[in-house]
Amino acid sequence: MKIGAHQIHCITFDLDDTLWECFPVIIRAEQVFFEWLESCYPTIAKDFNVESLMLHRRQAFAAFPDMAHDFTWLRKRWLNDLVVNYDCDTARLDEGFTVFLKARNAVTLFDGVESLLERVKKHYRCGSITNGNADISMVGIDSYFDFEITASGAGAAKPDPIVFNAAIQAAEVSPENILHVGDDPERDVRGASQLGIHTAWINPMGEEWQGGGEPSLTFKNVTEMTDLLAG
Repeated sequence: MKIGAHQIHCITFDLDDTLWECFPVIIRAEQVFFEWLESCYPTIAKDFNVESLMLHRRQAFAAFPDMAHDFTWLRKRWLNDLVVNYDCDTARLDEGFTVFLKARNAVTLFDGVESLLERVKKHYRCGSITNGNADISMVGIDSYFDFEITASGAGAAKPDPIVFNAAIQAAEVSPENILHVGDDPERDVRGASQLGIHTAWINPMGEEWQGGGEPSLTFKNVTEMTDLLAG
């Protein structure tokens, strides 16, 4: 799907692994949370380590496939059930979730991302679309965005059309006037393109595209878009 000159009026961005590297952030957040658990619920923590607690959490999440789009709901439910099963006081559960969420959003932007977002904001409507519980306000980049779409808010996760339809409505432009930028071939590229949205695939490993629904543009990293926007 080719992009015509002056066709794009809105650019939307995936967050995790598009604007920052996600895996080390999640691992660090789980470590911070476990340290909190050791301090506040030592009787629970003594039966786990970070890895076994993460496995326990994933298994608990699997019991609620209808809520797979809402990591906040899943994590709060898991933590509540865990504490109740150990017959512990539930008074500090919100604190525990907040500890994790703050660490989960303590990200390091890829080099050049902030200047890219600044340029985008000057010339386009700008939105974020995420399946996770990354929070652009907590990250500190919300001033660059006109809107944010979350899977939990939309009631479905990418690549479900519900999510991208929510973005189209928020952008207040036609799908062919939107460029969605993301790293995931299925969730980002094919998910957006099925509604006629143009796509930019962030492909740091230089992988070959597999199957149909090819991206309109491909970049090794998101900041390579700066040259395109400058043009």
